[in-house]
Amino acid sequence: MFERVSIVGRGRVGSAVAARFEERGVVVSDMRAELVMLCVPDAVIATAAGRVQPGPWVAHVSGATHLSALDPHRLRFSVHPLQTFTRTRGSEQIDGAWAAVTGETAEAVARGRWVSDTLGLRPFDLADDSRALYHAGASIASNYLVALYRSASHLFEKAGAPPEALVPLMRRTIDNSFELTGPVARGDWATVDAHLAAIRAAAPQLEPMYQSLAEIVGRLEGL
Repeated sequence: MFERVSIVGRGRVGSAVAARFEERGVVVSDMRAELVMLCVPDAVIATAAGRVQPGPWVAHVSGATHLSALDPHRLRFSVHPLQTFTRTRGSEQIDGAWAAVTGETAEAVARGRWVSDTLGLRPFDLADDSRALYHAGASIASNYLVALYRSASHLFEKAGAPPEALVPLMRRTIDNSFELTGPVARGDWATVDAHLAAIRAAAPQLEPMYQSLAEIVGRLEGL
């Protein structure tokens, strides 16, 4: 569908996307590109789009930014790889990830899905007006997982336990389809209270987080 693609922005996402396109035989070049993919920070998408001469298709890879940021281009769509990227790895980071595809026409969606398939992503359609809610869910799953790990690591350090021991536990929780175990699942509120007392004494800044999460989990489980 696209034989020549221009990648604007070679950061964590852009470098992986460019490498994968090249692996799949798509020419990555600024010359005569049929598609310009903006892999730039959300705050500068509109500025970057404004610098693209009308003609080719234009897309961005943001999860939260509406398609209107690509004005004045009418040939437009977005493909958001639902993955976290790092500079220390390459295109293999894309493997197995899903992608949110947003387009205003059937052709735009089809082209977005082609990009996803070519990159090795698993596409699903996302309405433009659902982007903020979708991205909030993605942020909770990724960013707040980091916060939870660091918080748990801090408690382990206070207890004299190795923080790296938490990693297999967290991975098994994912492998077990997030089945809830532990004191909240059992309705063991005496243990929860003991946790709160210990946290209050050793790391009081983490007490509100623990209490809020225990209450949320309890409500979700109907306890």
